Amino acid sequence: MSQIRYEIVEHDGGWAYKLGDVFSETHPTHESALAAARDAAARQSVSGETRPIAYQDKSGRWHEEVAQGVDRPEVEIEDPAKGN
Repeated sequence: MSQIRYEIVEHDGGWAYKLGDVFSETHPTHESALAAARDAAARQSVSGETRPIAYQDKSGRWHEEVAQGVDRPEVEIEDPAKGN
């Protein structure tokens, strides 16, 4: 099972959550960014359909595989402002 980590950070005059180098929309408060990250984390656990997918890797190479609808990641929320 894969694992992903959302991190709560100050961003663009407000707060956001990010995954790797990708930021969410900017939220006016830390609490609203944390709530949005928790909502996104909850949606990650919802099973979907098993279906073929195609994606491009960093080198520009395309890959095709079957994504299992029940193969959901474990999600962690890191919040340095709260000490975790």
